[in-house]
Amino acid sequence: MASTLEPKLLLVGGGKMGSALLAGLLAAGWASPAEIVVSEPDSAQRDRLAAAHPGITVVDAPIAAQDVLLAVKPDVAEGVLRTLGVVGVMRVLSVVAGLSAQRLEAALPPGRIVVRAMPNTPALIGAGTSGLSGGSVANAEDLDWAEGILDAVGTVVRVPERLLDAVTGVSGSGPAYVYLMAEAMIDAGVTAGLSRDVSRQLVVGTLLGSARMLEETGEDPVDLRAAVTSPGGTTAAAIRTLEFKAVRSAYIEAVAAAVERSRQLGR
Repeated sequence: MASTLEPKLLLVGGGKMGSALLAGLLAAGWASPAEIVVSEPDSAQRDRLAAAHPGITVVDAPIAAQDVLLAVKPDVAEGVLRTLGVVGVMRVLSVVAGLSAQRLEAALPPGRIVVRAMPNTPALIGAGTSGLSGGSVANAEDLDWAEGILDAVGTVVRVPERLLDAVTGVSGSGPAYVYLMAEAMIDAGVTAGLSRDVSRQLVVGTLLGSARMLEETGEDPVDLRAAVTSPGGTTAAAIRTLEFKAVRSAYIEAVAAAVERSRQLGR
């Protein structure tokens, strides 16, 4: 259905990231369903969004709005922005991977404001992590506006735009690295004789507790790891195997690959 009033926010793109941000914003009370309009070209996804969020307005093309959250694929972003410029959009928070503020601004009429960010999917449960950077005409008020949106779904760090590719590699793609590690640990528990359900409970609890230790103690991961690793003990044997298998190097190379891919998307 179509909205008769200009929304507080127009969300363009209702895919995985757009859906996660929408759910997070609504859960955090940043806006009511009536204050957000979602533009999504896929009819099946429009139906899913409308069913998941009663009261939300979902349309098939962008409508007039002052403020936009852009969450589309890089290959269509500039075309979408040209459409947004026609309907009078003034300010855009882009979570499109790789595309620079300069390219985004070039697709809009002169003077339109662009802020770039890279959140991650835990925004769905209010536990996202986002890097944020302003474009050439964005001022402090615009950055505060964008941070207010992202802060409703997690934590935000401001970085120079040249570092957003690194943010993408570390935290944007980061949940997948953790999930892959969780898969491996659960499988290892099953191999050692645990039921899959028990192994999953142990792994999830361990990951949650370890993350809390990192956050709440403020200690360096090296020190926390050393505190668990007794000389000649079980943990020492495990860490020795992980280092022999170059797991540390694999993570560093994986992040580097994601960073490079982010750069390629912006070329």
